Amino acid sequence: MRQLHLGRRGLTAALIAAAALAIGAVFGVATNGQAASAAKPTNTSPPKISGSASEGSVLTATPGTWSGTQPITFTYQWLRCANGGGSCSEITGATSKGYQVKKVDVGNTLRVRVTAKNADGSTDANSAPTAVVTGKPIPQPTGCPSGSGPVNVSDVSQPASLVIDGQSVSPSPIGRNPGDLTARIHVSACAGRSVAGALVYITAVPFNQFSIPAETPTGTDGWATMTMHQEAGYPASSHQQLLAVFVRARKPGENLLGGISARRLISYPVDLSK
Repeated sequence: MRQLHLGRRGLTAALIAAAALAIGAVFGVATNGQAASAAKPTNTSPPKISGSASEGSVLTATPGTWSGTQPITFTYQWLRCANGGGSCSEITGATSKGYQVKKVDVGNTLRVRVTAKNADGSTDANSAPTAVVTGKPIPQPTGCPSGSGPVNVSDVSQPASLVIDGQSVSPSPIGRNPGDLTARIHVSACAGRSVAGALVYITAVPFNQFSIPAETPTGTDGWATMTMHQEAGYPASSHQQLLAVFVRARKPGENLLGGISARRLISYPVDLSK
């Protein structure tokens, strides 16, 4: 009888154990020492910001790395902070991974707050602050008017300068008794744009070879035409092969030695056999 009684108790225990396993399978109850995995997101590496902290540039956020029950989704909120990275406030509407830096951000730093969310909860993590935001670089003045084509000398200022970039003389070569010389000088500025209204001065070197004409303004094509009369000092030598000419171009009203003026020494061929 005792053996029968023990057999019945063993059978009852086996039935209870089987029922527990079935319940665990249906309701997900942990069995045999295995704990169920359920955890809200935990940040293991903070969010980061890439890009230049300067007005007009675009910054991009990455969420960092997270652990926790998958799947995990991320949302973003950009923050404007003091230049030390503290005292942050949310930037209205800045909830994307990318953020275009604005003028109001200049002098501050920026952070991004990433919110990670899964079925078990949500967690926030902030990036490190950017460098202090800088403004757009101020374009340096060129001294040149906008557009293309000829310019008036009155519209040209430093740091631009005049350039004597074209010349001719007639007759050429210059003979022993040319009488008059017709010299033409071209003046430009601002990457080759012809300059109107520049005053051009010209003189032969050494002096007394040809007369010195009055300063002559350039036309709209940038050319000034001057006539030089032969004088007793020409030719300067019986073996002269070149006529050296000093040329200056300047802006009316400016100092002769300053402003946007230009100077150049030009030589013309001489053939005393003609």
